[in-house]
Amino acid sequence: MANFEVIYVGELRCNAKHLDSGIEILTDAPKDNHGKGESFSPTDLLATSLGTCMITVMGIEARSLKIDISGTILSISKTMGTLPRRVVEVGIELKIPDRNFTEQEKNKLMDTGLNCPVAKSLHPNLKQNIQFQFIKM
Repeated sequence: MANFEVIYVGELRCNAKHLDSGIEILTDAPKDNHGKGESFSPTDLLATSLGTCMITVMGIEARSLKIDISGTILSISKTMGTLPRRVVEVGIELKIPDRNFTEQEKNKLMDTGLNCPVAKSLHPNLKQNIQFQFIKM
């Protein structure tokens, strides 16, 4: 059974639907690849998937540690390469509210994020430049 349905709507755009929830995402080709750049491109979603996967599993770990990482902000960038056109680097900076976490808790959170399912599914040649900042509130 399918989990998602994608319809190519033309003009280098797709409408992707999550079948269980009905939530839809519109993708658009980027301006540097014949598109309008008016929505996430497929490679934007790849980079965003890495970041959201990291923070999701970190949230699961935080829950088990009985600590709160809500309010964490991720800044995500991607670098494209050529021949073939592909994502060569994803940069993610996480700014995590530090609510007096121990070094052990911080290390556990970082290790969990770095080993999320998306990170482990990406090709090893894709550089993942991840920076964690624990910000005192």
